[in-house]
Amino acid sequence: MSYNEKYVQPLAGATIPCIPVRGAVAFPGITVNLELTRDICKNAFDMANEDNGLVFLVCQSDLSADKPSEDDLSHIGTVAKIKQSVKGADGTVRVLFEGLYRAVSGPFVFARRMIRAQLIAREVAAEGAVSNNDEALRRALCDAAEETTQFNAKLSSQIVLVMNAMRSLPQLCDFIAANILAKATDKQLVLSEFDPVKRAKLLLSLLDTERDILQTEMRIRNKVKEAMDKNQRDYYLREQIKAIEEELDEEDEEIAEYLDMLDKSKIEGENREKIKKEIKKLSKSPYTSAESSVIRNYLDTVFDIPWGKYSKDKTNIEEARKILDRDHSGMENVKKRILEFLAIKQLNPNAKSPILCFVGPPGVGKTSIASSVAEATGRKFVRASLGGIRDEADIRGHRKTYIGAMPGRIINAIISAGSMNPLILLDEIDKMANDMHGDPASAMLEVLDGEQNHSFRDHFVEMPVDLSQCMFICTANTLDTVPRPLLDRMDVIELDTYTRNEKFNIAKKHLIPKQRKRHGLKASQFALTDEALYEMIDSYTKEAGVRNLERLIGTTMRRAAIDLASGSKKVTVKKDMLESYLPGHKFPPEKIDEQDEVGCVNGLAYTSVGGDLLKVEAAVTDGTGKLELTGSLGDVMKESAHAAITYIRTVADKLEIQGDFYKTKDIHVHVPEGATPKDGPSAGVTMMTAVASALSGMPVRRDTAMTGEITLRGRVLPIGGLKEKTMAAYTAGVKRVLIPYDNMSDLRDIDPLVRSSLEFIPCKTADDVFGNAFALKR
Repeated sequence: MSYNEKYVQPLAGATIPCIPVRGAVAFPGITVNLELTRDICKNAFDMANEDNGLVFLVCQSDLSADKPSEDDLSHIGTVAKIKQSVKGADGTVRVLFEGLYRAVSGPFVFARRMIRAQLIAREVAAEGAVSNNDEALRRALCDAAEETTQFNAKLSSQIVLVMNAMRSLPQLCDFIAANILAKATDKQLVLSEFDPVKRAKLLLSLLDTERDILQTEMRIRNKVKEAMDKNQRDYYLREQIKAIEEELDEEDEEIAEYLDMLDKSKIEGENREKIKKEIKKLSKSPYTSAESSVIRNYLDTVFDIPWGKYSKDKTNIEEARKILDRDHSGMENVKKRILEFLAIKQLNPNAKSPILCFVGPPGVGKTSIASSVAEATGRKFVRASLGGIRDEADIRGHRKTYIGAMPGRIINAIISAGSMNPLILLDEIDKMANDMHGDPASAMLEVLDGEQNHSFRDHFVEMPVDLSQCMFICTANTLDTVPRPLLDRMDVIELDTYTRNEKFNIAKKHLIPKQRKRHGLKASQFALTDEALYEMIDSYTKEAGVRNLERLIGTTMRRAAIDLASGSKKVTVKKDMLESYLPGHKFPPEKIDEQDEVGCVNGLAYTSVGGDLLKVEAAVTDGTGKLELTGSLGDVMKESAHAAITYIRTVADKLEIQGDFYKTKDIHVHVPEGATPKDGPSAGVTMMTAVASALSGMPVRRDTAMTGEITLRGRVLPIGGLKEKTMAAYTAGVKRVLIPYDNMSDLRDIDPLVRSSLEFIPCKTADDVFGNAFALKR
């Protein structure tokens, strides 16, 4: 094959922008990615981009020159076309060029802040078939290039595949020079040779030189690596030996420390032997093994338990009474039970601590009284919330071999207290659940059993722990969800709802000073009149405890703080100011009727927020003997209505009621506030009296309220919640209350003001109820 040189049109004699390239050479047929940072380069790029996209890429010999001179630029370069460009935020321009032709430049023109070159672009065209000489040169180049790539790890294996696929000798030379040669001067030599055959021979010579250099570099690199590997290996081994020696020393110190802790502890009997075995097992386990980590965690937890440490009980009854009275008003049953325990402790210091369960509605002070009991008895106080737990492991702990294993809440409580006889409050014991993981209530059986808890076994600790000296106080809102075996192990003390006067006293002694301190107010700056406080209790709260009352007191103080900040010296909140101080609506007061009514009776109900006046209405119409019961009544209450009507049928003559009323009359019994569910047997006498009044036409005294269960034989059975019911009667303006005879013993628990203000009439039978309920016939 022969090669003939010719000029390329239209570039012959053309002047195009020139971009000097530092440290790189562009070749025809090869794409090159350049980052243009100098103004002379960016200006040349802008001019070419606006014209035909052609630039002249030349190699710059002086890499440090930002503005090269004629001597710094090679006159043989490559004409390239702009393919893509991206402008960066910092002003640089990244451009992808595609080399087209070799070209020779005349003198460069330095003007308009750029370089331009007048070119003579030349191309060597191949004619005829490929000669043996060309094929031999191509193969020699491929072999030489492939050998060179073996000594340079930076070169991709894809280069060899592309080279072997090329059949054009000129293209192969340019490709090898662009991708394999390292020096820019060598690349420029190849670019400057227009004859393909001479170019191939030159490239062979340069590849031999490049290969020799790479081989020498590899030998040097291998020697250095071998020396470094040996040094690193020696250093690594020395460090390993040092670490092993340190670990052995540390492990010996750790074992000695555990043994010393065991000697100083008061752990005795089988527990001591168990811990010795664990320490011995740790000494034989590898330091970094998973088993040693488990044993270490186990030993740390066991030694955290305060074995043999007991706080001294206070047995001064008078001092304990002062502490309990200081923190809480009322709660006489709780205070009495605690003082009994302290009295027994004086007589028998080894007496077991009681297991109490405080049951009552929210907000009556079940949790806070436990803290006062701990102070009164001189014990550490720990609270464990049981609400919502559903896993037995929460009580007994996890097996120590599990990942993340830990002791249960009982052992954690003892560790937190730092004493083996703390007061542990088990809060919300009625809200424990159960699922596939077990029943936590069943796990509590051993904890709260005074005959078993002297050897309580936690799954994590795996040793008997004495809980017999711990005082357990449980709290619950209801006993319905507490299992019977668990309930049998506790001394249940019911906390009733607070009466009106009790709430008043609690607010005066505790809530107002507490909120005044929280809001930074002094007694000389804020005052709340007694009338305003009673109004808040009666009309703005409807609760068993005092939580909402405390919030309302805090609200009035924040409103008063605004007035004080505005210049007032003192704010006294009176009853008529509450509407402007407190948000929300008032609860309408329950009041008795203004006159005696037929078929309308004042009943008394016990609710979760205290007592309530429950009016029962009865109406009789001509009909076929239907009985209609409305007002969201429960099954028990409906059965009481049926029992009452059946009894009335048995005494119809005595009440002067038509004997066949159950055939000719329809009876409708309604309890107002129909959206509120109601149930229970204590409204039996009330519904009986209302129906009897409606059938006989006799009015019922408006100043009388009643409560009690009725039987088919007319007996009045006892009921619960008398304290709360009588308070509701007193608040509504009732003067007389009919109660079951068997409830007379409960009058001692009633508020003294209520007891002195109301007339209590005991009733054994329905005749006693009728004789005291009906007014004179009109």
